[in-house]
Amino acid sequence: MIKYCKYRLHNGLTLLVSEDNSTPLVTVNTLYNVGARDEDPSRTGFAHLFEHLMFGGTRNIPDFESVVNNVGGDSNAFTNNDYTNYYITLPARYLETALWLESDRMQYLNISQHALQVQQSVVTEEYNYRYVNQPYGDVWMLLRPLCYKVHPYRWSTIGSDIRHVQQATLDDVECFFRKFYRPNNAVIAVVGPVKADEVYSLVAKWYGDIAPGPEICRQLPKEPEQDAWRSLTVHRDVPSNAFYAGYVMEERCDDMYRAADLVSDILSSGKSSRFYNKLVKESELFTDVDAYITGESGPGLFVVSGKVRDGVDSAKALQAVDDELQCLSDTVLTDKELTKVINRFESTFLYSQYKALDCAMSLCYYERLGHVEWINEEPQLYRKVTPDDIQRVAKSLFRHEHQSVLFYNRK
Repeated sequence: MIKYCKYRLHNGLTLLVSEDNSTPLVTVNTLYNVGARDEDPSRTGFAHLFEHLMFGGTRNIPDFESVVNNVGGDSNAFTNNDYTNYYITLPARYLETALWLESDRMQYLNISQHALQVQQSVVTEEYNYRYVNQPYGDVWMLLRPLCYKVHPYRWSTIGSDIRHVQQATLDDVECFFRKFYRPNNAVIAVVGPVKADEVYSLVAKWYGDIAPGPEICRQLPKEPEQDAWRSLTVHRDVPSNAFYAGYVMEERCDDMYRAADLVSDILSSGKSSRFYNKLVKESELFTDVDAYITGESGPGLFVVSGKVRDGVDSAKALQAVDDELQCLSDTVLTDKELTKVINRFESTFLYSQYKALDCAMSLCYYERLGHVEWINEEPQLYRKVTPDDIQRVAKSLFRHEHQSVLFYNRK
């Protein structure tokens, strides 16, 4: 059980504090409720660009990283479709240093032409390395727009076109910063050997005078239900043929989200899973086959992907996958098989909360969803999933007209 205290400053900043005396380190995790979904379709990649810009220094602190390193700390960040997350972990006696650093860059980020050009170059290099020069690197840039036609999940965090980042102006990024990097659009979690009331006083000291921004009214377009099978075939310099089948699934807070998550485990988690036994071990159609969910807060994707053995036709391999999905739709799961995957989920979930950093990120994540209590209740909620729920989700999800397939073939 993770105990926490929750506060809200007058400027809208949300603070969560969990006292953990098992470690000498403290983590300050800051989640900004802005991700790729919040971008203008003609200005994509900005949330990820800002992940880089936020480490470029401020008018008061030119070198963010050197201050963190000098007190024996570590910092990093990541961006996804829904939010951007920053963290600092350092010895507990330097907690105020972390709060000073984070509050300073919330107010005084140095967005100069030089800083922008440097990070535009860095993001372009990252794009070339990860998406152009890696085998299967552009899968998500192809699969997302195949599965989504109107929802902003249709582009990756790097953007739909790298030229959007390359051509960004100072005015573009300053407007983005002023809109989203405000206290009322942020959640902070502090986890470590601290006292909650003392942390609140420090946060009020460093953040209390930061003015809130206007409330953000999100009106994301609703993705229409897919009514026809879609496919795209590309040829690349890769070691083996592969395919990626995507299905738009339930939102994160939907009652059936957890059932869909467990379906992915039933199909592909471990060597006792259905996919491994039937498609890798017995029929030898695949060298590797997987099922997973992307986990967005909105209508994310359920994805089935596989590397096809040499000499096996990709269409035949896909049909074998479809047969397994149909079997799950037609047959009620046994309690034993469901209990096994729920036990595995619970073990993984509890272990994921063990470190202060993981706990801090989870607190921010669940607070952003509007259900911070799920940090303790999630295992029990998964245990409420029934075999009938599994079958209901499978029937709804794995319909032929809901499937979008990227065939990624070797040249």
